[in-house]
Amino acid sequence: MTTVDLRRPLRVTAGLALGGLSAFAEVVFVVAATLALAIPPARPAVFAAARWFAERERSRLWRHLGQATPDDYRAGRALRYLAARSVVGGLGAGIFVLIALGLVTAAIMGWQQVTGQPLGGGDPIGRDRDWYDAPGLLLIGVLLLFLAVQGLIGVAALERRLARHFFGPTKQERLQRRVDALTHSRAEVVEAVNDERRRIERDLHDGVQQRIVSLGVLLGRARRASSPEQAAALLRQAHEETQLTLQELRDVAWRVYPVALDDGGLGAALEALAERSSVPVGLSYALEERVDPATETVAYFVASEAVTNAIKHSAASRIEIAVARSGRMLTMTITDDGVGGARAAGNGLSGLARRVGAADGAFTVDSPPGGPTVVRAELPCG
Repeated sequence: MTTVDLRRPLRVTAGLALGGLSAFAEVVFVVAATLALAIPPARPAVFAAARWFAERERSRLWRHLGQATPDDYRAGRALRYLAARSVVGGLGAGIFVLIALGLVTAAIMGWQQVTGQPLGGGDPIGRDRDWYDAPGLLLIGVLLLFLAVQGLIGVAALERRLARHFFGPTKQERLQRRVDALTHSRAEVVEAVNDERRRIERDLHDGVQQRIVSLGVLLGRARRASSPEQAAALLRQAHEETQLTLQELRDVAWRVYPVALDDGGLGAALEALAERSSVPVGLSYALEERVDPATETVAYFVASEAVTNAIKHSAASRIEIAVARSGRMLTMTITDDGVGGARAAGNGLSGLARRVGAADGAFTVDSPPGGPTVVRAELPCG
């Protein structure tokens, strides 16, 4: 058996009733504040009082109507909000007054109906009661109750709309915030690119360059070898070093940009990443179609860097990569069973956070001591 939860309607009704009562105080304040604004020294106090009233209204809207509003509005907008809301609150108060009058009238007429008195009062002598009086009055009462409820719903909708209009950011403020976000994203992109350049330089210097130096030493020793056998052994070592150098170059080129992204998309690139990993990597790829190349590139580097960090620092025995899509968001989760303790502010993960942030995505790291470590990235791909 289902039960009707009346707590929310009662809470909203109580909030509207409080708003109706506060509307009278706000009308008085708005009139007095309008006059006081003509006196420049009084303006700071007027705006402070307007903000105090507005904060009371914001609290009431949140507690009773569930309407959340930002708190970074200007005091001038608070005063304009109070002027408009006092009208809406007065409308709500009028509806409650009509409801109260209707209830009192219904009680009186009900009492008259029970005691046999003529409905509406008057002289009972010579007046016959019609059978349809009671049903007719009941229908009228239900209709008036319906109109009153609809009126309260409309007042609640107006309350929410006013709050969003006056407390929410203006078009200019939204534009400025977007400009700030784009400026920040551009800085993130520049920083991410610089990080990639430093990483590539480090890989070339510490890996490929060292092997080429070693190769040169081996070839020099082979040229100066005193016997053919020694020269042949040194040449074999040089050949092996050449193969290792080529492999190192391929690894660096793969980390710069994997060709598999162009050929087979993100799924193929992640499969190649799993095959090249020294730790077993499980892949769950649930995308039915390819997303845009920019999103694929960011997602791949998130997976690549997370896998590299897990291999180097977590002592993991297995890594899992899960890729799925929910609406316009691509979600990638990399989980390892290592020792945990990874920090989002670390060198590698902070670079990933900047890269994801530059794509208007979200990046989180959950790595308690003892593991597991879960790296999660959400990227727009609409």
